[in-house]
Amino acid sequence: MAWQARPQAKRGRAQTYSDAAIPFCLTIKNLFGLVLRQTIGFIQSLFKLTGLG
Repeated sequence: MAWQARPQAKRGRAQTYSDAAIPFCLTIKNLFGLVLRQTIGFIQSLFKLTGLG
């Protein structure tokens, strides 16, 4: 599963995150009852712990 979206040859703004990353974040948000800002911080802290971010 890729976190970053692949570049596409379509017009408009390019996607930042893959289609799999968005439902993952929404699942974490609902699972722990977090607001969006808390969810973003939680995901960023996971990346720092694993060395991905």
